[in-house]
Amino acid sequence: MSIKFLAEDDRPREKFLMKGKNALSDAELLAIIMGSGNRQESAVDLARRVLNTVENNWHQLSKLSVKDLMKFNGVGEAKAISIASALEIGRRRAAQEVPERKKITCSKDVFEFLKPYLGDLQTEEFWAVLVNQNNRILHFSQLTTGGISSSIVDVRILFKTALEHFATAVFVAHNHPSGNLKPSQEDIRITKQIAEGGNFLNIKLLDHLILNQTSYYSFADEGLL
Repeated sequence: MSIKFLAEDDRPREKFLMKGKNALSDAELLAIIMGSGNRQESAVDLARRVLNTVENNWHQLSKLSVKDLMKFNGVGEAKAISIASALEIGRRRAAQEVPERKKITCSKDVFEFLKPYLGDLQTEEFWAVLVNQNNRILHFSQLTTGGISSSIVDVRILFKTALEHFATAVFVAHNHPSGNLKPSQEDIRITKQIAEGGNFLNIKLLDHLILNQTSYYSFADEGLL
């Protein structure tokens, strides 16, 4: 029986999207990996039966070979390989050290981090670097791209992205293809707008950099934030 024929509340993929991965049971997670059950069982029922044979223990399940998994009615070679592959990914993840996120301590750190992306562009782009309470990078991305002399940033998109990544603060930066690092009136206006929006959402604007390939201008260093 395919997952798509189940009631909506019983569909693990839909439940994942609506409630998040932590809301799913072990059987529901395994059912997503398998994709379907058999003529008598849904994918969730089949997954539950498979897990029951190993006392609902993922470590024990990982010891089963592809041939062992194929002994279950409804688990063919493709499903067995998918299950074994997912368990192997989990094993490798557990064996790896958690990489430490880069920490931003000053304007130069932001410049060095973004220079490879912005330094030698011929058109203007606006980027954001989102950080946690310890100033460690959670996410960075281009927000807009413009022409030779300007790019327009939508502050709503900036803070939507920050909220999605649970950021507590943000650095923003854009390049001046002309090489002139002096902020324009529009640069000053957008900096003020971002700072005010951040204060309202409790997401602090820590700095706004204007950069070229060799140097940068920092609003924070100049006392403008």
